[in-house]
Amino acid sequence: MRHGMANKKLNRTSEHRKALLKNMLNSLIKYEQIKTTLPKAKFLKPQADKIITLGKKDSLHNTKILISQLQDIKSANKVKKTLSKRYEKRAGGYTRIIKAGFRYGDNAPMAIIEFVDRDVQAKKVDKKKKDSAKEVEKKEDKKTATA
Repeated sequence: MRHGMANKKLNRTSEHRKALLKNMLNSLIKYEQIKTTLPKAKFLKPQADKIITLGKKDSLHNTKILISQLQDIKSANKVKKTLSKRYEKRAGGYTRIIKAGFRYGDNAPMAIIEFVDRDVQAKKVDKKKKDSAKEVEKKEDKKTATA
């Protein structure tokens, strides 16, 4: 029986589960919205809320805990500077889960987990602009023409 067992195992070893959680937390903080399976989203939601609550309490000890849990200084800084200021008046419930149908290959239930009052531009952090992509293509065309 599973009496008193708090977390889902997600069919992974403990090391894999910890790494999965850390990577999903970093992605959620960076992009402020990610699409994943429903059980993973339900596993991530309380942890993300705890990270934001930790970032709201401004002390050196909490900053060190954030950095050790996230293993990424950029994510920890975003939590301390941006997200903690955004949710300063909110008492909890910083994330929401939206069901997003089923995955094509294995019919797994999908979900979108996002921050409430998220920044829409955060989703485009790593995407290159189309103009720069066209310039790269032009440079490649020049290289092939000269060769």
